[in-house]
Amino acid sequence: MEKRSILHMIDPMPHNSPFDVNMAVDAGFDVIVPYNNVKLESVSGLTQDAIFSRGPSGVKRTGIFIGGRNLGLAMDMLEACKKAMVPPFEVSVFADPSGAFTTAAALVSCVEKQLQQKHNTELKGCKAIVFGGTGSVGIATGVIASLAGAEVWLVDHLSIDTALAIATEYNHRFGCNLKGTFAGSEADKSRLVSKADIVFCTAKAGIQVIGAGVLDEATQLKVAGDVNAVPPLGIEGIKRNDIGAPLIHAINAPGAVGIGALAVGNVKYQLQHKLLKLMLETEQPLYLDFRDAFNKAREADV
Repeated sequence: MEKRSILHMIDPMPHNSPFDVNMAVDAGFDVIVPYNNVKLESVSGLTQDAIFSRGPSGVKRTGIFIGGRNLGLAMDMLEACKKAMVPPFEVSVFADPSGAFTTAAALVSCVEKQLQQKHNTELKGCKAIVFGGTGSVGIATGVIASLAGAEVWLVDHLSIDTALAIATEYNHRFGCNLKGTFAGSEADKSRLVSKADIVFCTAKAGIQVIGAGVLDEATQLKVAGDVNAVPPLGIEGIKRNDIGAPLIHAINAPGAVGIGALAVGNVKYQLQHKLLKLMLETEQPLYLDFRDAFNKAREADV
């Protein structure tokens, strides 16, 4: 009799994400075990407790999911899991803190496809501005786009020091080339958008970050993507289901198109489902992070 599948969900926050729990069940895991308030130093012991109890055949039906909100901590936990493995007792591990890795991968892949389809160009060489760039989705978006060759600026709305510190931290961690900047006024936003090829809006839900007046200053904008599905939406004029619809307020950037939150969310949902199922189907243990998410997102039919 085949052993039941188990997913151990490790999270440094007080609560595990209900979204992730639902996704894991729908992907086919039989048993979901949440762990919250987990410290980095506890990950090795939890991992070895999970792997030694099931035998070499049972570990193929066992996985570890890492949540939380801090991208750097999630990657450190992933690495701690990997170091704790003792082959052949080795299970697959998937890090997706706050869904940031799969959301960012979906967003960047949708933008990349629209660049190719509508402008016959690629991410490499484009100037990309990430509003909400110091949040988890914004950082992940910036890292993915930078590693794909874009010139990326992370925007904080309160402090340039925060943006610069985060850019430096993640450049060191992943070998990308992020830059930090600040936009505390409509004039600041207009200045950034006026020279952007790509705008990513990953700010807090329910806040309009870019209005028609700011879009009116865009002169070379090609694609804008918004992950905010809660009114008011992050970028004025983009509808939730838009995927390559004209940006009506970017009147000085002919051909500029928008991507809405539900279009991105559809790819994100498919992506997380696919990666969770992959953990159950693989013969060899996998260690999945934003790079794997982006590679899979690029394969998605958008």
